[in-house]
Parts: sequence; C-alpha cells; structure tokens
Amino acid sequence: MNIIIAAAKTGGHVYPAIEVGKKLKLKGCKVFFIGNGSKIEKNALKGLDFEYKKIDIEGVRGQSLLNKFFSIIKILSKVFEIRRFIKANEIKAMIGFGGFITIPIGIASLMSGVKIFTQEQNSIMGTANKLLSRFSVINFLGFPLSKPLKNSKVYGNPIRDSFTKEKSITTESNTIKIYITGGSQGSHYLNTILPTCFKNNKFEFEVRHQCGIGKKDGVSNLYKEAGINHEVEEFFDDPSEQIAWSDYVICRSGALTISEVSSMSKGALMIPLPHAIDNHQFHNAKHIMNIELGLIHQEKNGIQALKNLLDKINEEKLYKEWQNQDNHKHFQASDHIADTIIENI
Repeated sequence: MNIIIAAAKTGGHVYPAIEVGKKLKLKGCKVFFIGNGSKIEKNALKGLDFEYKKIDIEGVRGQSLLNKFFSIIKILSKVFEIRRFIKANEIKAMIGFGGFITIPIGIASLMSGVKIFTQEQNSIMGTANKLLSRFSVINFLGFPLSKPLKNSKVYGNPIRDSFTKEKSITTESNTIKIYITGGSQGSHYLNTILPTCFKNNKFEFEVRHQCGIGKKDGVSNLYKEAGINHEVEEFFDDPSEQIAWSDYVICRSGALTISEVSSMSKGALMIPLPHAIDNHQFHNAKHIMNIELGLIHQEKNGIQALKNLLDKINEEKLYKEWQNQDNHKHFQASDHIADTIIENI
C-alpha cells in the first residue's frame, strides 16, 4: 500500500511523522513524505528509504489581502499537482501531522477518493488539522483535547526509540542536575531569566542548557556570574542523553518535548510560551501536571514565583516522585497509528 505522510518545517510535526512512516514501512507500506524542503526535514530523512516530494507553499495568515489572493491561486495549483502525484503513485491514504502544507494535500486526497487521517500533537487542535478532521477517517491525538472530537483516538505522540526510561541515569548525590531547553531555536526568557534564579541558592546545581544558535557566550557568562557548574550548548545532538542524565527538566511545553521528557519518567518545570496560538502550550502543560509529572510557571506571574517553584521542587525533592511515574503511551503511539491506518484502508 502506498501512503503519503505530510509534515513540514518544525520538529514537532516532522519527527512524529518520521516515526509513523518507519512503522508503516516495517509493515509493508511504501511511504511518500511530502514537505516543503526545510533543513529539519532533510536531516530527519537521512538514511531512510522514503520517497520525498517537496512542494513550495506557505500559509496565508498574516499576509496582505493581495498576497493572500496570490497564495490561494498557488494553493489551487498545488492541489492539482498533488492530484496528479496521487494518481501516478496509486496512493491509498494520507496522514497529515499539522501545518499549512497538509491542507492542499488533504484537499487533493479528498478529491481523489484517498482516505485521510490526521495526527494532532497538542491539546488544542491546530487550524490545518481542524479543517481536515471533518473529512478524516480517524484523528489521532497526542493528548486529550480540551474539546471532544468525533472519530478520534488518544494514542499519544510518536517519539523516537532513544527516549526510553531504561536509558535514564539515577544516582544518589547532593548535586541536583537540571537540563534546560527552549527547543532548537532556544528561548530568550529561559536564556536570560533562569541563570539568575540559581544565584545565591542553598542547593548545589549542575546545569546543562540548550540555548539556540548565537547565544552560547551570553548564557554561559550569566551562569559564571551566578557561580553555577554549567554546560551551555547551542544545540545538543541527542536530547535524550541530556534528559536521561538530569534529575528533572526545565522547558517550554511544546507537545513533543514534554512527551519525550515524561516518557523517560522525568518531570518538568514547564514554562509555556505565552504567545502560542490558542495558548496550546499551557493546555499541554496542564495535561502533564494532571498526570503528576510536572509543574507550571507562567511568565506573567513574575520571577519570584519562578524562584519559589524551583525551591519547592528542590526542597521537597519532587523530582524523585516524578521519576517513579510511568508514561508509556507515547512509545506505543507510532505502532498503534500505523496498525490502525492499515486496518482502515
């Protein structure tokens, strides 16, 4: 069976798509990955025997009226291009992982009689998935949605095999080890505020901090001023090693990050991106807090509130309680999704 996987631009879309694609291939399917040619797609696809197709298309949100008109014309042309692709390759199904690129692919699939599936990583459905969900056979969910959705299954977010609890390192030490990440781009708030929160603290810390491109020296200097044992990198090649090493994680609450952290039975102090669309990062974080694998700090509550939460985690050793929790759903997600797609074709 020939199946299209559509994802683009962000790791939150691309990495879950890759994991499902790998399972579909193992189960005998031919996988066609359609993206927009971003670097993250090409790196993620290295060494994988997927057919790759690039389509050059951007969303219309935030554009001027004239540019929106031209974008819509371009979308229509891409719909017919993808229809020809579907026919030529005898595609039986497509699954979209969110992002604007999935819309013309979904429309072309609908017009061609191809079965449509979606996978939503967040607690609030994105615009593209919301549109395609009306025509989808099944909508696979990473977390329960804040609003119920028909034809949906909460299977978790497909994560890479390296994010396993067995990899985690647990040692008895007076030093508290913390991994901080604002994602591949880094986070200005985490980079500038967190190092100062460790200053003059009664606990002994060892910190590994992923800061994003071009920010290493500035963040490292802040840790030096605070007198904290630290390792700052623009990007860690294997985040699973850093999570395994840590006692707990401080991070934004992007769906994939917190799925990976909780799957390794490590808790997180989550600081949702305040301007995320539909405030979806806050709702993601609430889910993790509800299963007792983390706490939430909102930027609007101020730096003292952040320091108080850090003190609470460290004094009460909440991270040890988090390490006793299991959250296996995300490990099984890619297999469940692949099996369900095959069953429904």
